Amino acid sequence: MLSRVDGDQPCSGQTVWGNASTEAAAGVAWDWIEIHEGVVAIADPFALVTNLQLLDENGDLLPSNQAALYLNEIVHTLPWQSEVQRALNRAAA
Repeated sequence: MLSRVDGDQPCSGQTVWGNASTEAAAGVAWDWIEIHEGVVAIADPFALVTNLQLLDENGDLLPSNQAALYLNEIVHTLPWQSEVQRALNRAAA
């Protein structure tokens, strides 16, 4: 989902990445903002939403602030920015 606003407001939207299956579904979602034409970034790196539970080496659930660091590492490996740019280009056409 994206929104393009006239004037001085930057373009923004939400991205959801996940894997749906009949046995289990996992996903991560976040808001993004266009910080410069053609350059998008996560709006708030600590506001990722997920149904994943990350565990430490002892099998204990990681606190949300620590889990956010790992989730950000995962998100940065995804080609989400190119997908957002493709959607922005389609919307502009």
